[in-house]
Amino acid sequence: MTVQHRELAAGRWNQLPLVEQLGHVGSEVERALKWRGKNNPEHCMRAFERALELLDLTLACPANRLRLKEIARTREILVDFFHGENQFATTGESLSAYFLRFAYAARRTCA
Repeated sequence: MTVQHRELAAGRWNQLPLVEQLGHVGSEVERALKWRGKNNPEHCMRAFERALELLDLTLACPANRLRLKEIARTREILVDFFHGENQFATTGESLSAYFLRFAYAARRTCA
């Protein structure tokens, strides 16, 4: 997979608080859901891959070492929803609701 977020991968991502990191992941998930709803699998997969890249950066961030289980589970659910059999019965609405909380928290704490 090619790096889409070069500047963030170069270390800037580690300077962001977890709520902001997951808020950014949520933005990519929302894009993937939007393209999925428009029946555009190519754009959906590209947004999904960007979300995975950001989640991988989040998992690699030393400040998040105490939250690895939740972050890894989130990644697992996203992969299952977008690319697997959806064995967790995840919905687009539940993903939106999950990530929206981080966007709100990031806005309150980082603004």
